[in-house]
Amino acid sequence: MGEKVIYDTIFARSFSRYDQKKLGYGAFLGCLLIAFSFCTVFKPYLGPLQVLNMRLSMDSGLKMLRMKDSSSTSMRIIVDDETSNSNSQIEMVVANDTTSSNQTISFNNLPLLPVLNDTIRNSSVMEISSNPPFSSADDNNDVRSNNSETPGISNDIAPISDLSVTVVNDMINHGNSSQQVRDFVPVKNVKPMCDMGGRTDICELNGDIRVNGKSSTVFMASTSSTQGENSSWIISPYARKRDEEAMRTVTKWSIKSGVIDGIPQCNQNHKVAAIIFSLAGYAGNNFHDYTDIVIPLYLTARQFNGQVKFLVTNKNPWWISKFQHVLRALSNYELIDIDKEENTHCFETVIVGLRRNLKELNIDPSKPPYHSMKDFREFLRSAYSLKKHTAIKMKDNIGKTRRFAAPRLLLLSRRRTRAFTNANEIAKMARKLGFKVIVAEATSDVAKIAQLVNSCDVLMGVHGAGLTNMVFLPENAILIQVLPIGGFEWLAKTDFGEPSKDMKLRYLEYKIQTEESTLIQQFPPGHDVLSNPYAIQAKGWYEFKSIYLQKQNVNLDLNRFRPILLKALELLHQ
Repeated sequence: MGEKVIYDTIFARSFSRYDQKKLGYGAFLGCLLIAFSFCTVFKPYLGPLQVLNMRLSMDSGLKMLRMKDSSSTSMRIIVDDETSNSNSQIEMVVANDTTSSNQTISFNNLPLLPVLNDTIRNSSVMEISSNPPFSSADDNNDVRSNNSETPGISNDIAPISDLSVTVVNDMINHGNSSQQVRDFVPVKNVKPMCDMGGRTDICELNGDIRVNGKSSTVFMASTSSTQGENSSWIISPYARKRDEEAMRTVTKWSIKSGVIDGIPQCNQNHKVAAIIFSLAGYAGNNFHDYTDIVIPLYLTARQFNGQVKFLVTNKNPWWISKFQHVLRALSNYELIDIDKEENTHCFETVIVGLRRNLKELNIDPSKPPYHSMKDFREFLRSAYSLKKHTAIKMKDNIGKTRRFAAPRLLLLSRRRTRAFTNANEIAKMARKLGFKVIVAEATSDVAKIAQLVNSCDVLMGVHGAGLTNMVFLPENAILIQVLPIGGFEWLAKTDFGEPSKDMKLRYLEYKIQTEESTLIQQFPPGHDVLSNPYAIQAKGWYEFKSIYLQKQNVNLDLNRFRPILLKALELLHQ
């Protein structure tokens, strides 16, 4: 302690009284400066917090619609209102309600709804609607399939009808939230789904559908639970639209939706679906029978597994008899000649028109209903009880007797036009090369010709409807198409060349020279018919048809044609 007093005394003597005051003031100011610096650096935010100004809703009674999807996918999904096992549901969430926490209601029978990301605004009417039913960008009939493999769900097709859920102003009031949720009633806005693009018109209708044959009209009735927009369509139910000659004889059908007053009463009620299609147009021509009717009917009806009724307009008894096996394989019921029906027939599902693809004799497996030509040919094998699935493989027959090793060649003959004038000589040459040859004419007995064609490995003929019977050939068989003069290249490729590849067939083509056509006996050398067929084509289809299709026969140059048969044998060895 004594030492501290001595130290203070010495320290005090080192400064005058004035210097001591200055030193005290300086120390005090320094302390203040240090304290201010600390306050500036570590200053807390004492203002109002912005989060305190945020509100969940400007209205304590506002409801929000939320789509709850329990599935793993993140894509937008359209859910069929008739599908009860869907993973998607609509929830009604009550916000800012002190009387109830989040209350949830599931609407199992709601119409088809897309998942929306749009903000729901505080407006008097709020609508959630589906996408437009169709894009007419291209044909291929991207319509909804009822195939059991994808029940009620589609990621690339719009729903069957334009459905909406309307929330009226009463739901955006203050008051008891639970009562408002209970009062919410979804309203269906039902509308047919029609595809007017491509090469066919087709409408699919679901609900209270009434078919009146006397007026050629299909009514889509509205009820208190369905609000239908008054609309109408005109459909020609034959799958070759824009071909004026074909469509000229096809009965036009009217489709009326949203009808309440004046609708005919049901005389007959049906528990299965119905398809309305025409047997007019080019029905009776074997090529058009398949590309315009049989294949489109297969694409349209196969999904029902026989539980569908065919309402035929422009009935053709001869056609029905010809394709009775196909009709029985697609429907378990007798056909209805709807044009003669006095009664009004009522269904829950009606399809007016038939599906088809752009190309001839073709099925696009990437488009709904996702069938292929292979599927169609398997269907024909079943309908006609065809046994041979694949063509002969010559390498598998080495060492066997000639009787069993010979591939079968069917030479299609014609009686009137585009006939082989030397069919016997062609058959003789083919036999010498190792073929077993059958010469036959294509007839209207489909069951008989189907068995014959299916038993062969090679089908040969001049361009014409008879070559359509290639649909019955076994897989890996060979089609030989002989082209007359007249510029048939495009027709030959479109009608048979390209389709044969989709059927898993091998295709060979032989184009005759002018000297092999019998037209040289009817027109002088240098005539446009012989030297410039495109000039004849420029005069129109009927001029072309009358000469090259109706006046021409073929006399094959055997030496020139021989390599085609040798190539066929080579392919059968592969």
